[in-house]
Amino acid sequence: MKQILVPTDFSEHAENALKVAAQIAKKNNSEIIILHMFELPSQMNDAVLGGASIPETMLFMKKANEMLDEVSSRPYLDGISITEIVKIDKPIHGITQVSKDYDVDLIVMGSHGTSGIEELLIGSNTEKVVRNSDIPVLVIKKDIPNFNASNIVFASDFSDETKKPFKKLVNLTQFFESKIHLVTICTPNSFKPTHMAEKAMNEFISEFNLTNFQTHTYNDTNIEKGIINFSNSINADIIGMCTHGRTGFAHFFNGSISEGLVNHSIKPVLTFKI
Repeated sequence: MKQILVPTDFSEHAENALKVAAQIAKKNNSEIIILHMFELPSQMNDAVLGGASIPETMLFMKKANEMLDEVSSRPYLDGISITEIVKIDKPIHGITQVSKDYDVDLIVMGSHGTSGIEELLIGSNTEKVVRNSDIPVLVIKKDIPNFNASNIVFASDFSDETKKPFKKLVNLTQFFESKIHLVTICTPNSFKPTHMAEKAMNEFISEFNLTNFQTHTYNDTNIEKGIINFSNSINADIIGMCTHGRTGFAHFFNGSISEGLVNHSIKPVLTFKI
């Protein structure tokens, strides 16, 4: 893992993500790319595209670069190679382009976690990246002074389409030296007998050279609660999920999991696009 991208809006949540990225980078001598995106009002954006010089734009750029310089000087980043980038673009477009340009291996993003009406008003950028990124995204919800990835939960229906993203998860778990907990969540609307769930999981993992793993079935009232409650029951460090770019979270277990898991789980969520 050589390149880690951390988008920042200079908030506390972005800082929490950067701290985790720093811990990961120090373990593998990785470079961190700190990216700040901002969008211009439409009339300013038209002028920029037309080649006109706009004092306000230059002021925004100057201030953003000053703030990035300040962030990059944080003591916890000492010894890490840092690249600072400021772009004028929509967040999802800019993050996607920088990821390609710098051959990024992992995106680490902060999220405040919201509920109710707030979900409609704030925090959508992280969800958009999770939904669209071809690169694994690690969503950090709080300050984690000692980031650990010893136990990673992978909740799935273990269909063929999840094998490709699962391979990416396996590669990351080898880097983190993690134990993978594969779990089938059974609900009243998506019940599966234990022997069938275990058979599906065993057939799924037979194609992978796994040595440190365990399979589980867990019953709950719905999928999202089941994943969160199971993860808490084994004291998991990370929840691993697959996503569908076209509709948000994949339709696991004959049902659908909303992007609310990114909002509602306190634990870090690691996502892989199908």
